[in-house]
Amino acid sequence: MQTYGHFINGQWILSGEVIPVINKYTNENYAMIHEADGETVAKAIEVAKKTIERVELTATERYEIIMNASKIIEQRKSELANILVIEAGKSKKDALMEIERGIQTLIASGEEAKKLAGHGVALPNEHSKMAFTVRVPVGVIVAITPFNFPFNLTVHKIGPALAAGNAVVLKPAEVTPIIACKLAEIFKEAGLPDGFLNLVNGRGSIVGDYLLENPNVGMYTFTGSPKVGQYIKSKSGIRKVTLELGNNSPNIVHEDVADIEKAVNLCVTRGFSNAGQACISVQRIYVHENIYERFVELAVQQVQQLQLCSAENADADIGPVISEREAMRIESWIDEAKTQGAKVAIGGSRRGNFVEPTLLIDVDDTMKVVCEEVFGPVISIQKYASFSEAIERANNTTMGLQVGVFTSNIRNIMYSTKKLQFGGVIINNVSTYREDLMPYGGVKNSGVGKEGPAYAIQEMSEEKLIVLDY
Repeated sequence: MQTYGHFINGQWILSGEVIPVINKYTNENYAMIHEADGETVAKAIEVAKKTIERVELTATERYEIIMNASKIIEQRKSELANILVIEAGKSKKDALMEIERGIQTLIASGEEAKKLAGHGVALPNEHSKMAFTVRVPVGVIVAITPFNFPFNLTVHKIGPALAAGNAVVLKPAEVTPIIACKLAEIFKEAGLPDGFLNLVNGRGSIVGDYLLENPNVGMYTFTGSPKVGQYIKSKSGIRKVTLELGNNSPNIVHEDVADIEKAVNLCVTRGFSNAGQACISVQRIYVHENIYERFVELAVQQVQQLQLCSAENADADIGPVISEREAMRIESWIDEAKTQGAKVAIGGSRRGNFVEPTLLIDVDDTMKVVCEEVFGPVISIQKYASFSEAIERANNTTMGLQVGVFTSNIRNIMYSTKKLQFGGVIINNVSTYREDLMPYGGVKNSGVGKEGPAYAIQEMSEEKLIVLDY
């Protein structure tokens, strides 16, 4: 059984309490990690700080290292995907897709390393002065990553951070840490000098506080729940923070949708991919009353074609959720909605860590399955009478990451872009749509700052003004 500790200055250190990593299909021990104590965390941050003080990589060197890492990952794609299947409970196709996306995220990050630059500044009242800006690294960046996309969302943080010239201390989710440990080794193999990428393992509730208390950290980048994000914001002081938090993604399907079958297919397949464990998974679907019955009928037919994976067959459509405790929570939310009047159009049952893909109808906006983030394979479908009503109901949330809108009316499209209170408005596709090059970030309780390599590098660097008096 593999055992990992903490990757500091290019070496593994085995110290601290041992925590099991569970196979999400079988609930059996798959690997072990050690939990970092305060001294270990302080050492990782000190090493990162000293590394960037004594070693400065050129933009080309950073580009080449990141590109080397992407090539190694390409060669080991199947092995890395299998790790995701086991420790994250992904289907094989979802795991392979995540590795592919991560490769592209790294390639984009490497390219951006060569483009990082400031700009000229006009001084209209000066004859003998010139001004311009340069972009410099923040310094030590702490990256805290989630369980749901433990590969791609990790490279979305460490790729841009390294491309901008920073040193990183990575804290992966304790339930899916092995893929991050492999990444640390891959970057060393790719030629990254020791100390630029350090990793500490352990529970966020313990190790996270050690990371937040250290004054040598220049920036925190976190993906996870709004509750934890708010805690990080409250503890980080005036240091830079990027937070990618939750959502309960609405999708509007208007009566003038050009292709209702396509809309149904996208809503169902993207709502249930990764077992619904994505911040932008389709969760709420508002369908115009004139096409509501047809939409529900087609959606049920689509769900009937989906198959649950198993320990023996990860090649089906939907894997388990991250733990039986989470599966039980999701089941309880479904049951609560049923007692409040909701009907299960299909699904609704749980077996261990597996929750059947579930469509709920006759729901209202006060039910947890609608107004909070389910983070599981549950979609609610509601009808509406007017487009403005659908917009208002979509906005009726404390979160605002992404929203999908299906309509062929240009007035509705423009109205959507102005009125929807979300970081991303996806027209004629679902809220789940994401290209890794895109700017990605929310409003309200969905976070602050942007991801996407070009945008994250701006967050992970400082603009410094230079004035020359000649």
